[in-house]
Amino acid sequence: MGNVTQTPTRQPETGPDASPATGPGRPDGRAAGKDRNRFSTGRNLEGHRWIGRPAEANTPEALRERLIGGLQSWRDYPASLRLWYWLIPVLTAALGGVLRFVRLDTPRNLVFDETYYVKDAYSFLVSGYERSWPDRANDSFIAGNPGVLLNTPEYVVHPPVGKWMIAAGMWLFGADNPFGWRFGAALTGTLSILLLALIAQKLFRSLTLGAVAGILLAVDGHHLVMSRTSLLDIFLMFWILAAFGALLMDRDDGRRRLAARLGRQAAASATGRPSALQLTSGPWLGIRWWRLAAGVCLGLAVGTKWSALFFLAGFGLLTVFWDLSARRIAGVHAWISGGILKDGVPAFLSIVPVAALVYGATWTGWFRSTDAYFRHWADANPSAEWGWLPNAVRSLAHYHLEAYKFHQGLSADHPYEASAWSWLVMGRPTSFFYESPGQGTPGCELTNCTTAILSVGNPLIWWSAAVSLGVLLFWWAGRRDWRAGAVLAGVAAGYLPWFMYPERTTFFFYAVSFEPFLVLALVYCLGLVLGQRGDPLWRRRSGFYLVALFVVAAVLVSAFFYPVWTAEVIPYQDWRIRMWMPSWI
Repeated sequence: MGNVTQTPTRQPETGPDASPATGPGRPDGRAAGKDRNRFSTGRNLEGHRWIGRPAEANTPEALRERLIGGLQSWRDYPASLRLWYWLIPVLTAALGGVLRFVRLDTPRNLVFDETYYVKDAYSFLVSGYERSWPDRANDSFIAGNPGVLLNTPEYVVHPPVGKWMIAAGMWLFGADNPFGWRFGAALTGTLSILLLALIAQKLFRSLTLGAVAGILLAVDGHHLVMSRTSLLDIFLMFWILAAFGALLMDRDDGRRRLAARLGRQAAASATGRPSALQLTSGPWLGIRWWRLAAGVCLGLAVGTKWSALFFLAGFGLLTVFWDLSARRIAGVHAWISGGILKDGVPAFLSIVPVAALVYGATWTGWFRSTDAYFRHWADANPSAEWGWLPNAVRSLAHYHLEAYKFHQGLSADHPYEASAWSWLVMGRPTSFFYESPGQGTPGCELTNCTTAILSVGNPLIWWSAAVSLGVLLFWWAGRRDWRAGAVLAGVAAGYLPWFMYPERTTFFFYAVSFEPFLVLALVYCLGLVLGQRGDPLWRRRSGFYLVALFVVAAVLVSAFFYPVWTAEVIPYQDWRIRMWMPSWI
């Protein structure tokens, strides 16, 4: 037969790198351009060209096609759709922004844990670290007089990044009004919608699925409530999502580099393919800048809440598995050992030390202070064993140890505590705010009225997403779809660790850290409903109509619950109708 290879010169539509589905009238990575016309394949790979000469199979173009697919960036979309690649995320973010910024100053109270984080953020503006407050400080703060801050340091148990992001809104719009308190959270929540829509387009190679992802996150009540209140978890979610997006970009960047290097080696060979020695472990891929960016984002996530450490570990393993798979697909013989040496070690060095340095830098205000909490603990507690460390570093280490002990021992009863078992079904959402305005109060014309903020999600979105996780498990384990595995990794990193602490006091709103991945799981399944490009027209149209019907239904459900997400004054009976489960009250 001559010198041939059985490696396909064009990536199959099924398999680990295939998009789960595409909808009517959208490109899916091979729907446009010369690659579409070069081969004609059916749903079951009829007409697929499986046999190709090494000179064809080992060119940079063929390798990129095999490793990434035909649709490798937004520039590969048809010219008529490139604008929509950016416009769709912007429009969905604009929708989310309207829902988050309108009446952002309502209620004019410090709701739930805003009593801690908003005042800590103001303290950051004044001194760069947390200071104590007198009794009834909330009353002064709400009245627009935050300057009652004491000169003594305050003991807190969360890192500073989220509080600095709250403080940025106060710096722009003032600390004497709720809009300033909550601007940082609302902007961060809005930007996360933009990010998720872009990530969904990148992940699924589909503009429609990107739009669906953005809309579902924009209208979900749990994400909406967290974006309208200044708690730390919305900032944690944002940096985790940004890190995932950076690693997704790195996945394609690394595969482009692998294709280019192997392609050059093949071009220099008389056989038209890299030598056996070159294919033993494959080439080094150099500095991966997107991976460094992910390290920065993960450092900022850990600098918001320590629970991001689980994402750092999970995402680190995920990106290495992606690289191992790339080397295997490219034909590297020792792809496991070669990938661990040439991808795993650089991945560790690109993510973990970078995240650690960024995390340390987030404590700059504490380092620069003279009287922050535990700032001079080491001066009063010399150590023969650790004395070689600077006193400031030893003091910060002691601070972290004490904070860790606090978190480990946090088991006090709370009326709205919720076990992790109940999160996916929203068994006990957190009530952030509840008042019963009297008759004659603006908006209340009846005897009994209610204004409330309940962090319950859109039931249609959340319950459908919970079911979707089972579908993704099948597609990941049974069909080896890397996209399903990536989404499940995000859910697992944010959800499963909480089961290790069954005695700890936990709340449902912690789930916002992995909520974008729940939305991606749901969108993945909606993509399956849409159908594939090779499906009959009636199948694609019916799938499109079903997905559109689901999105419209989700928007209508959100409109129904919107009053109890945004503290609108409504009759008590209307509030009661929205409490679908007794545990929501």
